[in-house]
Amino acid sequence: MSTNPYQRGPGQAGGPAGPQDPFPGQANPSWMGRIEPEYYRPAPGTYAAPLPVLGPPEPAPDGRGMRSAGLLALTVGGAALAFLSLLLVVPFLVASTGVGGFIVGFVVSLIPLSAVLLTVHAIDRWEPEPKRLLFFAFTWGAAVSVAVTLLIQPFFALTFQFSDAADLRTYMATVQAPVVEEFAKSLGLLLLLLLARKHFDGPVDGVVFAFTIAGGFAFTENILYFGRAIAESASPATGLAQIFLLRGVMSPFAHAIFTGTTGLIMGFAARRWHAGASVLAFFIGLIPAMLLHNRWNSMGAGFLAEYVFIQVPIFVLAVVGIILLRVAENRLTRQRLMEYSAAGWFSPAEVELLGTPRGRRTALHWAAGYHRRPQMKAFLRAATQLAFIRQRILSGRDVQLHQAEEKQQLQRILSLRAAVAG
Repeated sequence: MSTNPYQRGPGQAGGPAGPQDPFPGQANPSWMGRIEPEYYRPAPGTYAAPLPVLGPPEPAPDGRGMRSAGLLALTVGGAALAFLSLLLVVPFLVASTGVGGFIVGFVVSLIPLSAVLLTVHAIDRWEPEPKRLLFFAFTWGAAVSVAVTLLIQPFFALTFQFSDAADLRTYMATVQAPVVEEFAKSLGLLLLLLLARKHFDGPVDGVVFAFTIAGGFAFTENILYFGRAIAESASPATGLAQIFLLRGVMSPFAHAIFTGTTGLIMGFAARRWHAGASVLAFFIGLIPAMLLHNRWNSMGAGFLAEYVFIQVPIFVLAVVGIILLRVAENRLTRQRLMEYSAAGWFSPAEVELLGTPRGRRTALHWAAGYHRRPQMKAFLRAATQLAFIRQRILSGRDVQLHQAEEKQQLQRILSLRAAVAG
């Protein structure tokens, strides 16, 4: 790996493209993150004064304080809401399941939760989200969205008349639950998009946050169902086994897929970097989530057939969609780094190491041999963040803010490169 950011590989341009150069055809390497020709601008060249490796931080550009305030509000406000929500949710769970049922339900619910969180980790490996935001997403799903559901649910039911208890149960399962639960879960997505948009700038981010919120919600809901199976069944072990088969084995990703559609749509809207589009995407994204939730809760006597011929294909489609998202994200990262390569920041060989899965494995293996794996991981992450910063610049919104962020990230790249080179 080259350690000189100004060194150009064979065939590299001597500098960045000029304003008169046409929009490069490879600028949109995939269907994700497409940019308009009028917003395209070349990466900053290295022919200018080099950025220092170390030095005092520059004054924050306009908007930086607002962004930090948003993250602070998200962290502090989220913690307060989660604490208040637990004061409602935990007593409700214990009253519904008993202490023994609550404890058993809590422990058993960790199994499907682990499956969801491991999936989130796998999806999020290319450009990991900050842990504090993932923690916010989980606590929103596990506590706040459940509390919102419990508060809204009684008022929602009062607006309709029912002929008998069975009619009420059907309505609550097929109408109330999809509408109220998906709204409550997706409110967390909207807050993340509005207050932490730097970290929520694409469909993969939307899926990651949505899966995390949904995993938290399903965790709490599973405590209720598993605990009730213990508390109310004449044969607790049999009752728990049956409900675990349904919720823990056959449908651990049900809520994740429902809310994941909302996160996907909001993630595409995030590419436009516009608050109005984000709010509109929130309401549009609720529609498929509610429909999928309704379809699941509506399965009755023909459950097994519907599960095999409807729900399993939906799950397979979700898996294929996530794979395509990851491939598109990888291609986009590589293309943006190639543009920095054309400006002289990386050699073509470095782009292959930094912007492809195989190259990253090679780089980490090499670094491990020299006891520099942590430094290489930081370098890889910084290069990916740089590519996403450039994508935000090319969106055409808040360009000066993102260019200042780009300059700071390039400075950080130099420092991390030196740490890797030793």
